[in-house]
Amino acid sequence: MIPFAKRRSHLVLFAGVLAASLIVAQGLARAQDATAPAANDRVAQRYTRQPKADAASQAAPASDGLDVKIQKIPLPDFVKEQQTDPALTQHTQSGAGSPAAEGDPIDMEKSVKRGLDANPQMQSARALLAGSEDSRRQAMSNFGFVGTVSYAFQRTDSQVVGATTQTLPANQVLNNLMGTSLSTSRYVNARSGYWQNIYQFQLQATQPLFTGFKLLSTYQKAALQKDYSTANISYTELSLIKSVQQAFLTLLQARANVQSNKDSVARLESQYKVAQAYYDVGLKPRLDVLQAESDLAQAEQDLLKAQNAVLVQTAQLNSLLNLPLNQQTNYVGELTYLPFTMTIEDCLDTAYKQRPDLYMGVKSVQMAEKDVKIAASTFYPQVQAQATYTKQGNDPGLELRDMSGATTPESSTFAITASLQAWDWGSTFFGTQAARESVKKLQADLANLRLNVGYQVKTCYLNIQDAAKRISVARTALEASREGYRMAVARYQAQVGTSTDVLDAQARVSTAEYNLTQALTDYQSALADIYVAMGIKNLSLASN
Repeated sequence: MIPFAKRRSHLVLFAGVLAASLIVAQGLARAQDATAPAANDRVAQRYTRQPKADAASQAAPASDGLDVKIQKIPLPDFVKEQQTDPALTQHTQSGAGSPAAEGDPIDMEKSVKRGLDANPQMQSARALLAGSEDSRRQAMSNFGFVGTVSYAFQRTDSQVVGATTQTLPANQVLNNLMGTSLSTSRYVNARSGYWQNIYQFQLQATQPLFTGFKLLSTYQKAALQKDYSTANISYTELSLIKSVQQAFLTLLQARANVQSNKDSVARLESQYKVAQAYYDVGLKPRLDVLQAESDLAQAEQDLLKAQNAVLVQTAQLNSLLNLPLNQQTNYVGELTYLPFTMTIEDCLDTAYKQRPDLYMGVKSVQMAEKDVKIAASTFYPQVQAQATYTKQGNDPGLELRDMSGATTPESSTFAITASLQAWDWGSTFFGTQAARESVKKLQADLANLRLNVGYQVKTCYLNIQDAAKRISVARTALEASREGYRMAVARYQAQVGTSTDVLDAQARVSTAEYNLTQALTDYQSALADIYVAMGIKNLSLASN
């Protein structure tokens, strides 16, 4: 056992050696800093200490003097060289760093209304509905008779060949002189010219009486197609509402990220100045300044990316609203918590009743069933009535002036015909079978769509609950990280903490702000998704 007094002397000796070593190391570091090449090393030039007034101020700088020195320390050049969109330069406010807004404020509800009025998708859906109504009227008109009017001219030039008797004088003389009985005549063919001009005017009406249910099924299919197109407008509206709301929320998120990055840059600028001031008076090493500048540069890059995201999202939202892409529209809104009180059972019941794509699926099955009847119509006889009135003559006015040929001046006919296709090598049969298989396919697609609707609603409902929980956690984390940052700064300024502690605390604040923004965005996005999944047009996402 070593006596206590002897061990104490050894500890004192060891502490003295350690202190001497630290003093020597600090002197070598300062000598190295003083001998660094100032002409070629930009970093060395930036962090070269300023001349001190006296030794007393170097050892213990006055608090007021240090604060003034911190305010006078210039920031790095990259902080002042933020690039913006050249097309938006004329709209940029002096010193603001963000484009100026144009026009009246537009919130989410107004944005959705504008999109529903001006987006080309809605114009396409409305044109489809108008065309389906015309198709329905066309199918209805097929039940009536079809009237045709014709006027024709026909010119005929020909020869008529007939039989005639020719007398044979020589045979008569021989019979008289010699008493023979030779034939005194013979039959010969005679040709005569013939021509005729016929002008004909005809009126004809054809009325279908029975077409094997083809006309009826075609009309019913056209009526179903109109219902389908009407539901398609609602489906297009829901899709457009979701697109506009998602773009609007993404824009709000990008703006929140810009503000968060600006706050981060401001905190890192302050830390950079403090670290530079402490280094200048010899209280902190140059490593603290380098770390502060590195984190500041990273924050500047994140800020530039966030500002660019705002420009991109503004252009996307303008395109959805059919506005000029370069227009800096004054979109207003904030990411907030909006209550949602519906249960999962209520959500599913609403979706099954109001989803337009489910209604469209039902109409598709019904139209396919009508296609089966249309394909099978050839199995039935086709019956139609036809009435015809004809007037003709041999001059353009339908008069009879030249009697060069026989002409019937007027005629009227009425007929009923029935026809049945007797054999087509199975074409009608196989066509009908193919139509029936199409019905089965659409029925299976409808069942699958119903399952997907339930899955979508359930997923959106769970996303709402998850985002709501994350909002509460993110707010708690943000409060704690801000308090931690405040304490880290205080400890650093009191020289009992390190620069790494401050930078880590600042990173935690930035992460907490990002997490809160992301949670709020996810929550409202989940709200937009579940309303669309239920077939509800909630323009402002307010609770119904």
